[in-house]
Amino acid sequence: MSNIPPADKPLIIAGREYRSRLLVGTGKYRDLEETRRATEASGAEIVTVAIRRSNIGQDPDKPNLLDALPPDQYTILPNTAGCYSAADAVRTCRLARELLDGHDLVKLEVLGDEKTLFPDVLQTLEAAETLIAEGFKVMVYTNDDLIVARRFAEMGCVAVMPLAAPIGSGLGIRNPYNILSIVEELEVPVLVDAGVGTASDAAVAMELGCDGVLMNTAIAGARNPVLMAAAMRKAVEAGREAWLAGRIPRKRFASASSPLDGTFF
Repeated sequence: MSNIPPADKPLIIAGREYRSRLLVGTGKYRDLEETRRATEASGAEIVTVAIRRSNIGQDPDKPNLLDALPPDQYTILPNTAGCYSAADAVRTCRLARELLDGHDLVKLEVLGDEKTLFPDVLQTLEAAETLIAEGFKVMVYTNDDLIVARRFAEMGCVAVMPLAAPIGSGLGIRNPYNILSIVEELEVPVLVDAGVGTASDAAVAMELGCDGVLMNTAIAGARNPVLMAAAMRKAVEAGREAWLAGRIPRKRFASASSPLDGTFF
């Protein structure tokens, strides 16, 4: 009898299938060439773009990110990074839709504190409600609170993205049981967003059953971003396979890998 797990299902976001479960940001690189090379090494199909910080056509005199990452090769995911109010976030998403010819898939984040970059949940809820009413497909960055995550799913967000740790901190998953509770209850995709520092963090997120991981700083801030992007790709794939395979339970005492029962002396 084969021990190979059944074929994995694809990641489905807003009705579209994706092979890669790694989503990557496009900021903090030295130049667009490094952005391109790292993104290719990651294998990501969805790339986030901070509309308030990246040029995707707003300024014809500056390099355009879309020349390095063409929309016909990647799903561009505009995000509202840097927004501190629902009004600013909604305005940014409307701008993105205009710049991207009606593109309606967005990553919503409304920050509440400049030091921690924790989300302002009340403002995020308000923005999500408005955007969904206007036909946007919202992937939402939030804290690791199950009740809040449930609310976002119920109101129609196409994916919920709880933080693992503060944005850019590299601390890894600080509250794995919170993330696990969200994964176990929500029917929409759950992707860890923020806090990943290295490949093992990404693997842990996937071993918890998350549908994917989004990261930027962990790759762009590495000594060798392209190599780190490749490592993250492998970690996400390995973590997913481990989750499908089913880990052994944790035990307090040893369990011999070669039991004595039935042996010959």
